[in-house]
Amino acid sequence: MAVQILLLIAGFVFLIGGASWLVDGASSLARRLKISDLAVGLTVVAFGTSCPELFVNIQSAVRGDTAIAIGNILGSNSFNILVILGVASLIYPLSITQGTVWKEIPFSLLAAVLLGVMANDALFDASKSNLLDRIDGLVMLAFFVLFLYYIAGMMKNSAEEGTVHPKSLTVGKSLLLVAAGLAGLVIGARWVVGGAVFIATRSGVSEGVIAFTLVAAGTSVPELVTSVVAAVKKKPGIAVGNVVGSNIFNIFLVLGVTPLIRPLTFLPANRYDIALVILASVLLFVFMFTGKNRKLDRWEGALLLLVYAGYMVFLFMNR
Repeated sequence: MAVQILLLIAGFVFLIGGASWLVDGASSLARRLKISDLAVGLTVVAFGTSCPELFVNIQSAVRGDTAIAIGNILGSNSFNILVILGVASLIYPLSITQGTVWKEIPFSLLAAVLLGVMANDALFDASKSNLLDRIDGLVMLAFFVLFLYYIAGMMKNSAEEGTVHPKSLTVGKSLLLVAAGLAGLVIGARWVVGGAVFIATRSGVSEGVIAFTLVAAGTSVPELVTSVVAAVKKKPGIAVGNVVGSNIFNIFLVLGVTPLIRPLTFLPANRYDIALVILASVLLFVFMFTGKNRKLDRWEGALLLLVYAGYMVFLFMNR
């Protein structure tokens, strides 16, 4: 137990350092290549911080622990919006671009709704079980390719229309920071998740609850630290793009790859988890039209945190 706690603490140290390096390196690359912080957040940062979810899901699928794979993604996506954007907006109100409001956030909502439809075969097709099979995985990956095509077009436009920013680090140093940051995030996340799962298992908590809470929070720590660091440095483009991009990556990429290894069986209780992910995306979209347009204010961030806390109470009282 003592060793696991030490690994847990060391994991957080790696995550904090890795996130700081990743934000610095990605921002420097964005300035040199005249690419917006948002585009970098939606691609390099989002993929890098989604690596822990991908790693956990692949391992879970290989071992047959489908409850961990499902809870990891649903819990991570809920945590990303409700907790990470909630905390980041309390630090610094997050201004969100028009493109994110009308394209990236709706795309994230589409991913959650599509998952809800695919994971409810018994509801829509009168099937005996709710299964995310290999065909569903291929459909998810097809949507992921469409998202990458959209990002490529956005990056091209931002490169053509962007203004020249002052150069800071060399390309080599920027890439080194990004690589070191990603390595720190992946290593740190593995130690955090390993320690958290060990401690939770010793307490007798079910795999589903462990996955949705501790595993999901552990794999989302990279997104949390990255977005918090970006908020402290007043870079809302990376803070928001990291979360929205990560949610899209989690469903279309991670849940696209996972059933190719082993089909995922969804339990009736998972419907509430999917509903929470959809609700979080809807709230984020609605908040763009309250108060100052396209800004997530502090009171809205506090409300997101309250929604998450309320669902945690519901979760532990009903499972």
